[in-house]
Amino acid sequence: MTVKSDANRPSPKDYVMAIAPYTPGKSSAGGSAVRAKLSSNENPLGTSAKAQAAFEAGIATLARYPDPSAAAMREAVGAQYGLDPSQIIYGTGSDEVLHIACGAYAGVGDEVIYVRYGFAVYDIAARRVGAVPVVVPDLDYGTDVDALLAAVTPRTRVVFLANPNNPTGTYTTRADIARLHAGLRPDILLVIDQAYAEYLEPEDDDGALELARTAQNVLITRTFSKIYGLAAERIGWGYGALTIIEALHRIRAPFNVTEAGQRAAIAALGDHAFVDASRAHNAQWRAWLADEIAALGNNGLRAVPSRANFLLVMFEGKCTAEHAYHALMEQGYITRWLPGQGLANGLRITIGTENETRGLADALRNIVAAVS
Repeated sequence: MTVKSDANRPSPKDYVMAIAPYTPGKSSAGGSAVRAKLSSNENPLGTSAKAQAAFEAGIATLARYPDPSAAAMREAVGAQYGLDPSQIIYGTGSDEVLHIACGAYAGVGDEVIYVRYGFAVYDIAARRVGAVPVVVPDLDYGTDVDALLAAVTPRTRVVFLANPNNPTGTYTTRADIARLHAGLRPDILLVIDQAYAEYLEPEDDDGALELARTAQNVLITRTFSKIYGLAAERIGWGYGALTIIEALHRIRAPFNVTEAGQRAAIAALGDHAFVDASRAHNAQWRAWLADEIAALGNNGLRAVPSRANFLLVMFEGKCTAEHAYHALMEQGYITRWLPGQGLANGLRITIGTENETRGLADALRNIVAAVS
């Protein structure tokens, strides 16, 4: 959309008006009672009791600004992962860290690369600073390292890679991430978005954190919104070389993480039992739901292999994703249909509680059978 210049009013930048605003997952089912909100990849087990107690303790300081340096939270993150706290940035969710990474390293006319079906924020982050988004082909809904490297030009400044990827759930191996980094110029910032990293098993570590410890052009981002169950507080963090972190601090919003949020994040990090239970629950019911989808293969459904806390279910038969989305909504099951991201034939479905997941599978099975 181009806004015509008008001397009688301010005119926004054309590249800002070209942004398609981020569309979050729905929270209501129209006129139907909500049985399960499976549209935003939230933790179905809720929040750690220890994190809730820590959050409540923050009420006593509502009249005071939070620690602007988030020192205690950075120290807790550093202790958890063996990182230097001075090399940790924090933000309003990992979204803010992604935005300021683009803002610090890309500008008008520069190029920002990411894979097709990547996280929607990458496009917004690039366009808001006047950079040119360069979208490369996927590899069966996953990252194609060769395609990313082939898209690099002298104008490339930032490459985004989510692992596991959202909205597809696909996983990029340690070897491929190392190969991607090795193939990039040292003046290109490689941002590895690890919002769902805590759902990986230890043996599936992609090596990105270790790469960020040694490379001068790698930033990893994490969030407390997913496995830690703190989505309402919007807390994220990133880690990279000190030169990167110092640049990001220059444009980070001040007081961007609340006092109660910082307290809750520290407590959530320390509640390993809750995190382990969340990971185990997700692995069990993700596999169960994938098997249920596989049983509908003759009806044209298939689930893209996922390492995250959701499945992307592709509809390639008589029952369309759009039909299933609305039919599930009528029964109170809210999923995510993503035609705006080129996935009009797919639904992203968060792994819910046992009852929610079983109910969703039953409803979907009946919907598909009615069409077939």
